[in-house]
Amino acid sequence: MSDERLTMIVGAVLMLGIMLLALRWTFGTGRDLPAPHLPDPDDPTGDGLLTEVARVPTEAAAQVLRSRLADAGIRATIGRAGPSHRLLVFPADEAGARVVVAQNRW
Repeated sequence: MSDERLTMIVGAVLMLGIMLLALRWTFGTGRDLPAPHLPDPDDPTGDGLLTEVARVPTEAAAQVLRSRLADAGIRATIGRAGPSHRLLVFPADEAGARVVVAQNRW
């Protein structure tokens, strides 16, 4: 009777070990996988290929400047920086964009 009981205990421990390995493999933390890249909000080069040409306090002002740039054939996007809005363009268009933004149209 003790041999049967010992076999049952060893079988249960073995089955528990197999279950733990299967669960670890299925729901493991994946520490061997690389962590996703999180951009640093304080990094001035965090805009990728884009360069800031203007910073305005409201979204409406940013939309007006963006439409002026679009009229000049310059692609632009609007980004947020805290309470202000930033106008971003590609480096090749930076000089032209600064000229268009600096023009006063009333």
